[in-house]
Amino acid sequence: MDSTTTIRALAALAQEHRLAAFRLLVQAGEAGLPAGAIAEAVGAPASSMSFHLAQLTHAGLIRQKRQSRSLIYSADYAAMGGLMAYLTENCCGGQSCAPAASCETPNKTERNAA
Repeated sequence: MDSTTTIRALAALAQEHRLAAFRLLVQAGEAGLPAGAIAEAVGAPASSMSFHLAQLTHAGLIRQKRQSRSLIYSADYAAMGGLMAYLTENCCGGQSCAPAASCETPNKTERNAA
């Protein structure tokens, strides 16, 4: 990933509904979600959600596919990984300094202990 692509991706995520939609799609997995379900989950009107999803698609962070009459959106995990790699490539002078990222979230007990 280069700096131009990174800037486009970060700009797309720098909006409340787009960030919420992207995080929702990351959680949804490869199957993705229809646009209407995304709009409902993030509390955005369907018309503005279409604009936000187009911005995320243009930034390369999500994919769109047609299933019958519905548009299904899913996170592009390779793009997300590329963004994370670009942002952390010089971390700790190139030395391994942090544990690998995990898709698991701490359970409630672990969060309360922290």
